[in-house]
Parts: sequence; C-alpha cells; structure tokens
Amino acid sequence: MQGHTMTIARFVDAHIHLWDLNHLRYPWLTPPFSDDGPNGSVEPIASTYLPVDYRADSADYPVEKGVHIDAGAHPGDALAETRWLQDLCDTQGLPNAIVAFAALNDPDVEKLLAAHVESPAVRGIRHIINWHPDPRRTYTPKNLLDDDAFARGYALLGKYNLSFDLQIYPNQMTQAYQLARRHENIPVIINHMGMPVDQDGEGIARWKDGMRLLSSLPNVAVKISGLGFIMRPWTAEMMRPFVLETIDRFGADRSLFASDFPTDKLFNSFGHAMQAYDEITRAFSPDEREAMFAGNAERIYRI
Repeated sequence: MQGHTMTIARFVDAHIHLWDLNHLRYPWLTPPFSDDGPNGSVEPIASTYLPVDYRADSADYPVEKGVHIDAGAHPGDALAETRWLQDLCDTQGLPNAIVAFAALNDPDVEKLLAAHVESPAVRGIRHIINWHPDPRRTYTPKNLLDDDAFARGYALLGKYNLSFDLQIYPNQMTQAYQLARRHENIPVIINHMGMPVDQDGEGIARWKDGMRLLSSLPNVAVKISGLGFIMRPWTAEMMRPFVLETIDRFGADRSLFASDFPTDKLFNSFGHAMQAYDEITRAFSPDEREAMFAGNAERIYRI
C-alpha cells in the first residue's frame, strides 16, 4: 500500500453500490442532470460500476468483503437488481451480502420480500425515507414515518429475518426510535451517521439527541460513511467530532465504517475517506478497530 501508513488490518465495506446502466433502470443516474437535490449533480458517477471498478478504487486498502446496499434502481427493477447481484456474488465473489430495495408502503410488499429472500445473499431491506421540510434536501414528498402502510410493511421484515437500513434525517429520529422500539426483533442500521445536514446549533443538537435516543435500543447500529453529505469539501479534522460522537453513543460494537462507493466519489476519493477513518480512530484498541472496520459488518450482515 504505497504512500499509506494505514494501521487497519482488514476492511469489510458495509456500504457499497454496483450498477449496470445497460441492464437495469436507474432514474437518478439518467439525464438530464441537475444541481438541485440532496446530492447535487450525479453526472460524474452516472456510468456502469461493477466489481472490477470497485476493486480498482479500493486496491490500496485491505478490503476483504462488501455489503451491497440498494442502489436506487427503478422500483420495478428491485427484484431484477437482487438477482443480478446474487449472480455477481456467485461468480465474482462481490458483493458478499445484499440489502435490497422494497417500498414498504406498498400494500403488496410481502410478495416482493418473499421473492427477495430466495436469493441467499439477501440480508435486509433499504427504503430511503429521508424527509426534510427543505425541498432541496428531501428525498420523499412526505414523511413515511407518518404512514400506516409503511409501518405495516416494516413489521413484515421480522417474518423474513430481514434487517432494515435506515436512511433518515435527524428531524425524523424520534419517530424512527419509536418504530425500532416496537420491533426489537428487526435489526436497524442507520446510514451515513444519521445525516446531520443542518449545521446550525439547533440542527446539531437535534442530531445528538436523536442519536442518543436511537443508540439506547440494542437492535440499532450505525454506519459511518457519506461524510460529504454533512459538508464538502471535508477534512478529517472537520469530521472528527461527528465520528467520535457517533462511536461514543453506539460503542465500538455497533459502529461500522463504510465507503459508500461510488456515490461518495462525488465528495472524496476512497483513500481520503479511509485515511480519515484511520486517523480519527487511532486511539481505539486493536480489537475495537477490528470490530468497527470488519467484525461488526460481518456479524450484523451475517457474512
């Protein structure tokens, strides 16, 4: 690993995406592109991204396995995405676990859940539910945590032994806590450190309070990734307080590091993130770092 003094023995990447734009439909990766919306323009990453591309981006780092998280394929392609990923898993050894998409507010969602779990690498579901009063920040037209249909779909995850990847904003954390508490048999993994995008004093306080609440539930873990959602460009020093606060709340046994590649290419290189994670966690014990960089992802995603 030329040029790096990484002190991490191995990395199980808890959040990656792969896509073949010739095989499935990805509305968010399809022109016209715009700077409006939570990610800004995604044109720089709007090309096919396969295991060979991920391995090239991560080549200088000790990546052993990767967890594929729903990549925003057209909802009608959700099952096709899972089957395509299972084929990659079987033939190329990556991904090693799949978190599929299902619209939990769809009254017929159970059929899709049953079909997803026919693929042996499927471990969970992600349905992005980030809702924000600012239209430039919101991913959804309404807050699905207010929706009874969503709550019914969520309750089915336990029946199929599926976890839930929870992507929300801090203004939704109290409701997410109530939902997760009602279903303690469903493991929850918060995406991107809870996305504290509101950087004023009130926004940071809301994030801290929400993370404190969610971390009080033993079935909730958190992924540290997507740092560019918080602020960009970013440095390790800027992110240190957020990362350490997150680990402080959830402990080294429920915190997972992830690259969010290739989405995070919009904000940083693979190395920039890895070196920041490495630097910020130098004070933790070797066992704690092994857990956060590899073991927790293996345990939580059953790899």
